[in-house]
Parts: sequence; C-alpha cells; structure tokens
Amino acid sequence: MSESAHHSEQLFTYQDYLTWPENERWELLNGRPYNMTPAPSRRHQEISGQLLTLFNNYLKGKTCRVYAAPFDVRLPQPPESAEQASTVVQPDLVIVCDKTKLDQRGCQGSPDLVVEITSPSTFQKDLKDKFLLYEKVGVQEYWIVYPEENTLCVFNLTTEGKYSRPEVYTERDSVKVGLFNDLTIELPEVFA
Repeated sequence: MSESAHHSEQLFTYQDYLTWPENERWELLNGRPYNMTPAPSRRHQEISGQLLTLFNNYLKGKTCRVYAAPFDVRLPQPPESAEQASTVVQPDLVIVCDKTKLDQRGCQGSPDLVVEITSPSTFQKDLKDKFLLYEKVGVQEYWIVYPEENTLCVFNLTTEGKYSRPEVYTERDSVKVGLFNDLTIELPEVFA
C-alpha cells in the first residue's frame, strides 16, 4: 500500500488488504489502515514467545488452538461479507476454540481470547480502539501486556456484553485463565 493511499480518507476492505505487499503488515479498523511497522522489540518477542509456548503446551490434545501474529482476524460486521470486511486485525496472540472460524487465511469471527502486547506506537490503539472492538465483537477474554512495566491487565466479558474492570497482575503473580478452569500462567516465567 502506498503512503499516499494510507493518508487519504479512502476506506478499505479485506479485499483491498489482500492486494497490498506481503512484506508489509497492516490492520484495518473500520476501513482505516494502520501500519504495523516498526517490527516488534526483542522484549515484545520474548513475552509473546513465552505466552505462545505456555498456551501451546496446555492446548495439546484439546480443540482450541493458539496463533501468533502475523495472523489475520477478520471481523465482518453485518451486512459485510467476509471479503468486504472493513476490520482486519493481527493480535499478538489469539486463542480460537470454534474450528469453523478457521480457514487458510486465519480466523473469521471473534477469537475466544486475545493478547495484545503494547509498544509506544500501539499503546493508544490497543487500550482504546481495540478494547472497544473486542468488546463489541464478543471476545471473551482480552489481555493487554505492558512489557516495560511487567504488568498484565485482563478484561473478561460479562453477561451484559461489556468488559469487567481489569484484573491487574504484576511480574510476581499467577494468572488464572478465565477461558480454561485448569490453566494458570506464572508471570515470573513470562516476564523473566
């Protein structure tokens, strides 16, 4: 995608997104493109890799699957078709338990759990825009990791369809994963 197109007021769809260069990473939020560069920091990658490993080990032999970015999550809103979806995100990690949402391009519809690891360039988008998006589309559990502070905020979807107040964890805590009754993540391992 050219920089001039990025700065225009034009709205884009998933069909447009598929034509952009494969060596560039973009997200679409309500048709507006967001460049995912620069590449994540080493610290970001360490945290992501550790969480991916812990989730992968737990999910062996289970129906749910965990995926790491880049992994397209298409969130078409009625009356949009999958190809006309105006929202495509690439969360750092997603867990999907409904295999009918998975295809060769990624996930179509809401994952069950989303993890976003903040950086200075994504902080506001993760905390505001994506928070509201994931709440609206029914993501059951949303984790926001703050690598510089070694802190995790967990939001769980209530029966009213709104996220609860955040549960805040620090680098010494254990986190009970709401999606699974028997999974606890030890944050000293994640933030080591």
